[in-house]
Amino acid sequence: MKININIQYQKLELLDDCDRLIRLYSISSAKNGTGQEYGSFRTPLGKHVIRARIGGGQAINTVFIKRRPTGEIYSPELSQQYPQRDWILTRILWLSGCELGFNRLGRVDTMRRYIYIHGSPDSVEMGKPGSIGCIRMRNNDLIELFDSVSVGTPVNIKA
Repeated sequence: MKININIQYQKLELLDDCDRLIRLYSISSAKNGTGQEYGSFRTPLGKHVIRARIGGGQAINTVFIKRRPTGEIYSPELSQQYPQRDWILTRILWLSGCELGFNRLGRVDTMRRYIYIHGSPDSVEMGKPGSIGCIRMRNNDLIELFDSVSVGTPVNIKA
């Protein structure tokens, strides 16, 4: 399996090992555009791998903070209670860059920037940028993707 993410079209492709399309998902990347720099709140480009799969078996809409379930389940009421939160829900696919000096190590390290593919509230619009760097997906789509990939799965992000 491999993943291609197209920022221009706000799409994520899941491909088999022969590059055949298995599934196409709508996503939401960074509202600030693309970029590698730490603190830029942009989506990094280039070759990555899934470093970790977090949240397997958790309930849909499980809330994560610092990659740990908080014990909360997202709801509109919870959202009103914590309006400043950047909601990371359901599952996390933590990415690590593969290109030294471009998206790995130093001030451009995707993993140290905590860039994930993660679930988001149903109210978040897909198909247009809106995150602070990560790739957001619908929760049901993310569960399907999560169950299809493993640690080490290649992820290529292109503008």
